[in-house]
Amino acid sequence: FASYYGDHMVLQQKPSGAVVWGHGELGAMVTLTLSGASGLIIMEKTAKVKGPSGTWTAVLDPMDRGGPYALTAEQGLENVTLRDIYFGDVWLCSGQSNMAMTVLQVANASQELAAAARYPYVRIFAAAPARSHVELEDLEQIDLPWSIPTAAENLGHGNFTYFSAVCWLLGRSLYEALGSPIGLVEVAWGGTPIEAWSSRRVLQACGLPEDTGREGPQISLCHGACFNLKAALCFAPPLNLALSSSTSPHQHLSGPQTPSVLWNAMIHPLLNMTLRGVAWYQGEANTFLNTDQYNCTFPALIADWRWAFHTGSAGQTEPLLPFGFVQLSTYRRQSADDSFARLRWHQTANLGVVPNARMPSTFMAVAMDLGDEHSPYGSIHPRDKQNVAHRLLLGAMAVAYGAKGLVFQGPYPTRAVLEVTRGLLNVTYSQKLIYRQRDAQAFEVRSGISSPKSCEREGDTDGGFSPPQVCCSSQASPCQWLLAPVVAVGSRTVTLALSGCRTLVLGLRYAWAEWPCEYQACPLYNSQGLPAPPFL
Repeated sequence: FASYYGDHMVLQQKPSGAVVWGHGELGAMVTLTLSGASGLIIMEKTAKVKGPSGTWTAVLDPMDRGGPYALTAEQGLENVTLRDIYFGDVWLCSGQSNMAMTVLQVANASQELAAAARYPYVRIFAAAPARSHVELEDLEQIDLPWSIPTAAENLGHGNFTYFSAVCWLLGRSLYEALGSPIGLVEVAWGGTPIEAWSSRRVLQACGLPEDTGREGPQISLCHGACFNLKAALCFAPPLNLALSSSTSPHQHLSGPQTPSVLWNAMIHPLLNMTLRGVAWYQGEANTFLNTDQYNCTFPALIADWRWAFHTGSAGQTEPLLPFGFVQLSTYRRQSADDSFARLRWHQTANLGVVPNARMPSTFMAVAMDLGDEHSPYGSIHPRDKQNVAHRLLLGAMAVAYGAKGLVFQGPYPTRAVLEVTRGLLNVTYSQKLIYRQRDAQAFEVRSGISSPKSCEREGDTDGGFSPPQVCCSSQASPCQWLLAPVVAVGSRTVTLALSGCRTLVLGLRYAWAEWPCEYQACPLYNSQGLPAPPFL
């Protein structure tokens, strides 16, 4: 069997068929037998070992959830049997250090670890960090073979190793909600940019070089800011260039930056696996690298992974594989840098909310209100992963499992109406609002003295604005962002005062900061406690 099949594993249940593969002697026939607890044979499949690398592949018939089963592969006189196998839903969890953070590192870790014994049907597997310059067929190394969760040995093995807290808490919640066995596959590496997880197809589609990533932040940041802009409009802000050398948030966790090396070694080997969904927590490394290409690279990675997993599993993994992700949390409290805000926006393909036309069948956990300044692992690694997993669970139930009427997104603005005479802007939201925090700095309007055309172009790295695009002529400097204090909050509306900008408004943004609010105290939530996402 290939490296990631083993005792205690979970294989994907119906309606899909689980794909199983392994190695053998070229030209030989392999017989695969699935048997129940009593030894009763449930199905038999045969597969031929093919070149060039001598592998065989079989697709099992779709199975109801449950177990335990045994799976035997026979070739001539040799046979291998895997035991204690269950059928259920298999989720892949990938990303950088916030995905790699283990159950040992989160808030209430001792309670979370102690609860492990209650979930023997949530099975866990972790690939070892590995990189390669060519696409590999199988994993080079495994950190944790398929296991039944235990507190000390595998859920709390160590810091940033295994097992992923976000992945575990999501899987545990899915098990509680569905009653199906859940298989969790962790493939994460701290400090890694999206380019390392992307195939060459993604890099080519987004016009990125396929062999860089080592050029240092100055080039990439300026390149990011000037992407698709005329040189005259290039405004590469001095974006923490010193950070790369001294205080990089991932200095102690700096993974490979080279494009495609993690796709090659950690994702490509898994493509034959039949999956039910993906959970992704990555992006911090891209606040330093190709930030403004993320609105291309992220949707392209999702589409490419879907195509690759669908093809690799002989069509068993669905073509619109549900893909959930965590929007970036916080890092530095007083930072004037807006790279985190821009990346959060790009994580939605500049549309603010998912699923959307560019990112179908996706769901997002907003995490900007879960900041943790005193995290012993650095403020970029907040310890509240329970709320992250809960927000992901709501999205998974709605998007992956089709739960009707489940609210899984926070409130989002649907329109903005200007009351010129009173100097007010009324913003209407999609849901009933809970106003938690009177924050004078959450909303800003964009103003400027130049013509609407030039103003609009300068901000166009973001792919344009969704609010009304007009200019405010009362300001001396071109295109400034001004605070727009909240005057009133209705059940679905927010009224803002346009103190410095009576006549016209060019743009509107909300929570556009690296650290937009205190813990669970952003201004706007819905009645389910989900925060309104940032927007521009």
